[in-house]
Amino acid sequence: MRTQSLSERLREGGYKLTPPRLAVLQVFETEAGHLSPTQVLERARGFYPAVSRATVYRTLELLTALGVLRPLYLSDGGLYFTRADEGHHHLVCCDCGVVIEFEECVAEELAQRLAEQLGFRIQGHLLEFYGLCENCHD
Repeated sequence: MRTQSLSERLREGGYKLTPPRLAVLQVFETEAGHLSPTQVLERARGFYPAVSRATVYRTLELLTALGVLRPLYLSDGGLYFTRADEGHHHLVCCDCGVVIEFEECVAEELAQRLAEQLGFRIQGHLLEFYGLCENCHD
């Protein structure tokens, strides 16, 4: 579903591409899955060692507001971020709160059909199923 680079999306939003922002963008261009702000900071410092924690948080907020990233709250209570232009899939246990990520995407065909029928340009999706995990359903 990716059609545009993250830096292009930021530039289109009217924001400057400073070295610290570019470092954060590079993290999401090269990493898959969901990352905590601390993980983003650690990886961003690999691209630009002077990036600060405050800059990472501000950039994550900005990218979320622009619809580039999506915040996720997982079972450990932590905040994570993932690209909004990708599909993301979870099984969530309503009892213990465990979150199981799975790769198989059954929504692509539905997304394509909805886009064609409704003239909607879909940029990503989040699919979550809620129920009881193997340890809790007995």
